[in-house]
Amino acid sequence: MCGIVGYLGKNKAVPVLLAGLHALEYRGYDSAGLAVFDKENVICEKAVGTVTALEDKLVGKKEIGDGLGIAHTRWATHGGVTEINAHPHTDCSNNIYLAHNGIIENYKELREKLNEGRHQFKSETDTEVIAHLIEKIKNENENIPLEEAVRLALGRVQGTYGLVVIDKREPEKIVAARNFSPLIFGLGQDEFIIASDATPIMKFTNKVIYLNDGEIATITPAGYRIQTIEKEVIKRKPEELDWDLESAEKGTFANFMLKEINEEPEAVRNSIRGRINLEEGKAVLGGLADVKEELRNINRLHICACGSAYLAGKVGAYMLEEYAGVPVEIEFGSEMRYRKLIFEKNDVFLAISQSGETADTLASLYEAKEKEILTLGIVNAIGSTASRETDAGVYQHIGPEVAVAATKSFVSQVSILALLTLFLGRKKNMSLVMGQRIAGELQRLPALMDKILTQQDLIKELAEKYSGYDNFLYLGRKYNYPIALEGALKIKEIAYVHAEGYASGEMKHGPIALVDKKFPSIVIVPRDSVYEKNVSNMEELKARGGPVMAVATEGDKDIKQIADDVIYIPKTLEMLTPILSVVPLHLFAYYVAVKRGLNVDRPRNLAKSVTVE
Repeated sequence: MCGIVGYLGKNKAVPVLLAGLHALEYRGYDSAGLAVFDKENVICEKAVGTVTALEDKLVGKKEIGDGLGIAHTRWATHGGVTEINAHPHTDCSNNIYLAHNGIIENYKELREKLNEGRHQFKSETDTEVIAHLIEKIKNENENIPLEEAVRLALGRVQGTYGLVVIDKREPEKIVAARNFSPLIFGLGQDEFIIASDATPIMKFTNKVIYLNDGEIATITPAGYRIQTIEKEVIKRKPEELDWDLESAEKGTFANFMLKEINEEPEAVRNSIRGRINLEEGKAVLGGLADVKEELRNINRLHICACGSAYLAGKVGAYMLEEYAGVPVEIEFGSEMRYRKLIFEKNDVFLAISQSGETADTLASLYEAKEKEILTLGIVNAIGSTASRETDAGVYQHIGPEVAVAATKSFVSQVSILALLTLFLGRKKNMSLVMGQRIAGELQRLPALMDKILTQQDLIKELAEKYSGYDNFLYLGRKYNYPIALEGALKIKEIAYVHAEGYASGEMKHGPIALVDKKFPSIVIVPRDSVYEKNVSNMEELKARGGPVMAVATEGDKDIKQIADDVIYIPKTLEMLTPILSVVPLHLFAYYVAVKRGLNVDRPRNLAKSVTVE
């Protein structure tokens, strides 16, 4: 959600900034802009639409400017999608330029006070007030450096921000600040790149510094300095990125989403690699080693997540309760943060977030930390806020996921929750034999997933057959109920098709009223403990004339007598079937969207990392 790029170095800033904005396009945005130093002036250009639209305005101008500038992709919150509302924003005198991710909650009060001081606002945004605050402070203190003016201005701001600021009067300086909105900077050879995440940085360097909440970085050709908003100087050494540029590129695939669906088996391999002791039927989770004794006495697990990560958590809840004997409560981050949470002794909080920067999940995490209970994380982005703020956790190790809709991150999260089930279960009452069965089947999963991917031509044909429908009902029971929700979510996200995800047993309590020949259902019906129940539900759908597509276990010929179409998945343990059954649903949604001519990597109105409430 929104993207920031800043550059200070030996190269021309414009090409670097544009490349950085392209790298951040997956985050979701509706306009773009940049501001670069050009000798003693600053050149600012903005465009509504894609980064390409901004490039078109700069045709023949890419050699303009020096080696310092900032750029931004905006996802509209305050004010419509217009060039005036696009970032960077500036002050009355066009000295201060800044780009901002986040929301300034008290911007109306600040704007009213600044209006009284005859500050002239150009945009409808909340961001612009920061530029005018900095201007006001600098006007009142003639010799104050930019970083100090930014620090004092942010002391008056309430809300969230990732911020980069330049001042025409200080042409060799970028000031960056963070509060609840991610910001990092890379250290290259005689150059610095600042960004919302690592993707624009990887082609320049793998050495990065993550800013923490309440910190301000001052970057000049001589180096960098970090201080808190209270003026405490922070000494921090660079960390190394474990992602590479190749993994962030789509290669021979038509788009990132198809690439990432095809990477789902490898994502599971990477997530479980080195973490299974088959002989002892145990999971080896080094990230939990320091808290293993506390986990042995776990009373209840509170899972918090958003979007597909929340649905992965719902699968995990079934696993953990059935096989580890751990009571689980799961809640959306956007709801949990507003509940009066009641934590008891030995309760544990688990945040699940691919980016590690999901605002609502982080807010709930901070509340759990305030209550002084053990906090864990399942996170992909190393060095992200969630990875640093939790007491312990497990990294996904799947490389960057660029497409907005989660695919490989989802199967990775479910596989790690299976490892967590094994880890906790063997500390409680899970037998050696059961531990070995789960461990063995987990190791088999990537090969079984590869087998499903060989059916892409069939799934594409079915997607084209069903692509004309505007409504779908997705049904599943027990472990596959969350997969019904995930399947419905995916086709909504990327194909803009209305879909309901439901527990199969709840179909008769309302949704069946929708079913007719124009309203198909997709039923996840593997040979498991609720197979017969699901078959009964399918019969009820057929009796009402509704088309039915089934996701069923290989060898189940009986299901063909009920379903109009069938996609088969291999047999595995019931608790692990979601990792298999979700693969064809991801592909189905993908091919429906492609048939409809849509941009599957960047669906409208959506952002990859939701860093504001």
